[in-house]
Amino acid sequence: MRKFKTVFMRGGTSKGCMFLREDLPEDRSQWDPIFLQVMGNPDPKQIDGMGGTVSSNNKIVIVWKSEEKDVDVEYLVGQVIVGKSQVDYKSNCGNMTAAVGPFAVEEGLLTITQPITTVRMLNRNTDKYINVTVPIDPQTGTFAQDGDCHIAGVDGTAAELKVNFLNPAGSKTGKLLPTGNVLDVLDIPGFGKIEASILDVSNPMVLVRAEDIGMKGTELPEEINSNTGVSALLEKIRGTAACMMGFAKDLEDATANSPAVPKVGFFTAPVTFTDIAGEQVEASDMDLCARVISVFKCHKACPLTSASSISVAAQLEGSIIEKTLGMPGNASGCVRIGHPSGVMTMYPDIVRQDGELKLPGVAVQRTARRIMDGTVYVRQ
Repeated sequence: MRKFKTVFMRGGTSKGCMFLREDLPEDRSQWDPIFLQVMGNPDPKQIDGMGGTVSSNNKIVIVWKSEEKDVDVEYLVGQVIVGKSQVDYKSNCGNMTAAVGPFAVEEGLLTITQPITTVRMLNRNTDKYINVTVPIDPQTGTFAQDGDCHIAGVDGTAAELKVNFLNPAGSKTGKLLPTGNVLDVLDIPGFGKIEASILDVSNPMVLVRAEDIGMKGTELPEEINSNTGVSALLEKIRGTAACMMGFAKDLEDATANSPAVPKVGFFTAPVTFTDIAGEQVEASDMDLCARVISVFKCHKACPLTSASSISVAAQLEGSIIEKTLGMPGNASGCVRIGHPSGVMTMYPDIVRQDGELKLPGVAVQRTARRIMDGTVYVRQ
């Protein structure tokens, strides 16, 4: 058996294994077999590994000290595809990004500043910069895990982390609007035409109206996943957008070789619904209600990178969200997204400069926690 040091962490509403790059083989061709065994793939039940059978619980994060100016750490996210011998590195994970800051502090990868340390990070999936503010415990001089911050989809409270994605537009395509359009009309095989907005904010995303695909927008993940017709339609929409953005040559190629990019989601107007914990989520607490498909399954909350795209679309004149719902009515500049686990609040910063749209940053409140550290064993 081979063994590797790892830290099992929750970041936002995702969790996975954190590795220091120095603890992994220098030969990157060895990484995928290691990570697949760590999670228990290709068995979809993942009985012989640490995976949690859904995409949000199958994250791999590799972290190392940066040599770049004004960057503390760099990191790479691997998405282990449940049921397959595949690790996807095409996209970042916004939720696990929240865990990288505390991990870097706890592992001594940067100089600590009291009472808040800002960890300056570079994501190597997207080559985008993110700052995470990490509160420091004055007694221990490391990450202060306890706090009164609650995020939807996670029991209890923890210390607040402010995750600010800097200049997140064009993470994979180089453009905020990969097609050049705020609103596109997609021609979906076997379905017909459908309006959509395609954005690239932290990760590429395609958005459609719930009503246009025969959904209410309040369905919970199990109901969506069991609806084979809608699931197939959403994958066609996702695949069509993938082809338009140059990630795949056809729908089959998109499913096989680009399962995590782009994400696809649908939305509706604010509406009261019951979340996956059986709690009532009020329409008055949100600006829109959304559901996101991540690697063929409905996410139990909302991927943070998808929430970034959704929040920008909500404030972008002419987008499918703005066209349908109008601009958010609150004065704080935030966008509140209702999702299967509650409500997520995003802070997009959209600026018009010399006739062009600029996106200096998108910020979100998150929490993270070290669950376990030790040694993970894999076969030779």
